[in-house]
Amino acid sequence: MKSSFSSCIEKIIPFHEAKNVSEKVRSNQKIVFTNGVFDLVHKGHLTYLSQARDLGDVLWVGINSDSSVKRLKGPERPVNPEEDRALLLSCLSFIDYISVFSEDTPLELISQIAPHIHVKGGDYDLEALPETPLVRKLGGEVRILPFVPGFSSTDLIRRIRQKP
Repeated sequence: MKSSFSSCIEKIIPFHEAKNVSEKVRSNQKIVFTNGVFDLVHKGHLTYLSQARDLGDVLWVGINSDSSVKRLKGPERPVNPEEDRALLLSCLSFIDYISVFSEDTPLELISQIAPHIHVKGGDYDLEALPETPLVRKLGGEVRILPFVPGFSSTDLIRRIRQKP
């Protein structure tokens, strides 16, 4: 019998295996994809990810690599390394697959997965997303979920660093 922990680890799909796994899944299940840094998981993330999962049969989460996070957020980020972030999220029951990508945007990973739906949070503009044209070209749709006010990793980190 597998432990719960090993079941979590099995959800982490290396980038080079994403296409094969996706092809097996997408023929009979609707894949929802989203991505982010997720270096301090909070209630806003949980709300957003559970809403994303409700849009399809499978939720696949792309996580920015450590090098990508440093380019996007600065040298003091991520707070937690990519392996830890992937493992933590993989243990959430409503996430089916996790893959780490090294680009600033998940375009290559999206090309591999070809999700039916790509989801972003309400702080994004649908037409300004670099992923929108690719997802549509692959036959998918992009949806923006409502913003969860009061929850921002960047704000949490700033507040923690300001504490004496």
